[in-house]
Formats: sequence, structure tokens, C-alpha cells
Amino acid sequence: MNAQEDQITRKDALKKMGKYAALTAIGTFIVLNPKKAMASSPPDPGGSGGLG
Repeated sequence: MNAQEDQITRKDALKKMGKYAALTAIGTFIVLNPKKAMASSPPDPGGSGGLG
């Protein structure tokens, strides 16, 4: 393999980093706002199909 083929341009790198940054921001928002996430979820997401 040629080392030149493995390299990407600065523009491509910034595009990839932007995507990762967006995913990280969404994940962080979900983790740090559990009350809001719980408020939008159904009251009994498991239903009555328990072991008992």
C-alpha cells in the first residue's frame, strides 16, 4: 500500500469530525437530561409481561 492513498484531505477530515461531534452532542444531551427523556417515555414501557 502507498502511504499517500491512506491519507485524507483536511476538508474530508473536518466533515468526519463534524459528524462525530454531532453524534457526541446528541448523546451527551440525552445522558445529561434524563428527566426530559423520562417525561417523553411511556409510564410502563415493559408492560405486564414480567416474570411474576
